[in-house]
Amino acid sequence: MSDAIKGLQPEPVWRYFAEISRIPRCSGNEDNMVRYILGAAERLGLETREDQVGNVLVRKPASPGRENVRSVVLQGHMDMVGEKNKDKVHNFEKDPIELVRKENVLMANGTTLGADNGIAVAASLAIMEDPGLQHGPLEFLFTVDEESGLTGAKHLTGDFMRSMTLLNLDSEEEGVLYVGCAGGRDTSARWDVNFLPMPPRAKAVRVKVSGLKGGHSGLEIDKGRGNAIKILNRALQGMEEIGLRLGRIEGGNKRNAIPREAEADVTVPERAWKRARDFVARLEKEVQGELASTDPGLQLEILELPPGKMLRVMRKAYQKKICRTISGLPHGVIRMSPDIPGLVQTSTNVAVISKDRYGFDMATSQRSSVASEKEEICQTVADIFSLGGATVRSSSGYPGWKPNLDSQVLKTAKATYQSLYGREPEVKAIHAGLECGIIGEKYPGIDMISFGPTLEGVHSPDEKIYIDSVGRFWEYLLQLLKNIE
Repeated sequence: MSDAIKGLQPEPVWRYFAEISRIPRCSGNEDNMVRYILGAAERLGLETREDQVGNVLVRKPASPGRENVRSVVLQGHMDMVGEKNKDKVHNFEKDPIELVRKENVLMANGTTLGADNGIAVAASLAIMEDPGLQHGPLEFLFTVDEESGLTGAKHLTGDFMRSMTLLNLDSEEEGVLYVGCAGGRDTSARWDVNFLPMPPRAKAVRVKVSGLKGGHSGLEIDKGRGNAIKILNRALQGMEEIGLRLGRIEGGNKRNAIPREAEADVTVPERAWKRARDFVARLEKEVQGELASTDPGLQLEILELPPGKMLRVMRKAYQKKICRTISGLPHGVIRMSPDIPGLVQTSTNVAVISKDRYGFDMATSQRSSVASEKEEICQTVADIFSLGGATVRSSSGYPGWKPNLDSQVLKTAKATYQSLYGREPEVKAIHAGLECGIIGEKYPGIDMISFGPTLEGVHSPDEKIYIDSVGRFWEYLLQLLKNIE
């Protein structure tokens, strides 16, 4: 057992969480998690199903006397986002997550924690193994590849599960019941470019942005945090007049994460090296002032590459197109909801830029709870890419989840929370993509809510879960299963 979870309650939830933290399970690499869950269910003598993409369903019979209660499915996803600090040595394909406990918080050592959505998997496994709980017929749906494309939910068939009441355990604010979510699409670009030899009498240098918080591009998009790609581009454009030539630019890692780090390899004329350093130092102070309250750790650096380093650079025309496109791309909140205070209605995230031998790829993601606004912002981003000379691709996206405030399970969930804690839970919609939207299309009329313990910083190495909130989440979940008729 990991020392970080010794003595924590509820013991079975933390025990399972520690076990699955040792299993690499980034999106697209969930095979070992699938085998682990199927093996656990087999040892418990429970019925299982697995579909063609790797989604797993486990069925647990009702407790004695509860056989005629409506069937409920508990749902969460098996995969996690793999993000790490640049100086952290970690291979997400084979290395376990290193758990670190800091008073009331559980984190990982320099990487994402995977509580999104490992805590749902752990809670489901703990319920599966406990014969003394009171509940009706239960199903446990574990989906794959939620983080990179909601692939598991998209491939569900209408006969995979029986339940028409669903508890999604993929929310991140204890004491809140979510009843709706945004839909989303990705818009990507490709520039094929020609590279030239390094200019004469030039110095090869690296410009780096680091120290940003990043975070989930839905949940943290309204926090005003810095975007490493946009900040880096400001530096590059600001040095164009002194003769900067661009060879490589890369930043971000996941389409659904605000980029925390970015870097570019460039050349500057030897005679302009001091001007370049002075400019970067001034810009660093300016941006630190802009982000003082949201990203106090920002660093912007310019460093010499090894002596004699030869760098191939792109033609000036390509450089201008790419840098001006990045400059023109919107990032952040586009519109707040006029109906629900504090809810982001529409947003866009400039997420990833990467280089290969022949050019550059860029990924962005758009979200909205209003389908027409989602299409509009996707079109805006696509048009900016097109004007910048890029080849544009758009994903099929995923639907939003329309709130149903007359939901029967919502009424039971509110009454259960009131009875336990003497106050009503908050009822919200979320500006992030939950699998509920897709599942609702696959199972018309299904009654759903989403809840979970308190997490912060998901999709970044700052991800943390509050230990005391897990106890309340567990207590509430068991009582809700007991109260559903």
